[in-house]
Amino acid sequence: MRARNLSATLRRAVLAVLGLLWLVPTYLILVNAFRPAEDYRPGEALKPSGELGLFANVREVFERTDLAAGLANSLLYSLVSPLLAVLVGALAAYAIVVLRIRYGFAWFMLIFGGTVFPLQMLLVPLFLGYSRMSLYDGRLGMVLVYAAINVPLAALVLRNYFGGIAISIFEAARMDGASTFRIFWRIHLPLSWTALAAVFILEFTFVWNDLLFGLTLTQSETVRPAMTELAALTTDVYAGTPVPIALAAGLVVSLPTVALFLLTQRLFTRGLSLTQI
Repeated sequence: MRARNLSATLRRAVLAVLGLLWLVPTYLILVNAFRPAEDYRPGEALKPSGELGLFANVREVFERTDLAAGLANSLLYSLVSPLLAVLVGALAAYAIVVLRIRYGFAWFMLIFGGTVFPLQMLLVPLFLGYSRMSLYDGRLGMVLVYAAINVPLAALVLRNYFGGIAISIFEAARMDGASTFRIFWRIHLPLSWTALAAVFILEFTFVWNDLLFGLTLTQSETVRPAMTELAALTTDVYAGTPVPIALAAGLVVSLPTVALFLLTQRLFTRGLSLTQI
């Protein structure tokens, strides 16, 4: 009994130390984002400032950059693309699991097989294809690429979830005269809304935090997402940007995903617990 208590205590201590180490970068970001820009000294990065400069730093961010347009673009991409991906992934899972199409597993492997390759391998073909099809530096192109990338995850989660729904529900609805699409829309989607929400939250976060495709497939300030605009603060475009201003911009860009997880953490946990990935 004593050995078990000692083991539990050691486990908690190790977890507490690891948690504190994980929070150190967050502490540095917060302390220096709240610091007035002119008071930043690299040697005093760990020491909190006696003055509050966060609001002035944020105001300076919006004056130096077009971050407002970037936030609007990121919100558009992060809402529309995951919605499309969840719908297409759910349709694919429905066809494979419920309708039991021929070679269903092969179709699933074809859909999910795209995740085997690193995203960096897609950059050159996407850039060339988008340039030829006039999708480069356009909102439509960004929505399409984010939706396509997120379909495999939605198909995986919904395939596993639909597998737990009794096939007798589908058969009973068919006997009552319901079409296959009506069964999908009125029965399977409502039954799986928690799983759909969990996938949407994950994909929203991925699209919002993406930098790779924003740098590759956008150029103008009216199209590029917030992360690309944020990255520009550390380049020659905005040379001489003080560290507190750049960190304040990072806080602004991070707020939507943090708020989303705080508001939906129970729903997210419940949705993932109902699916066996």
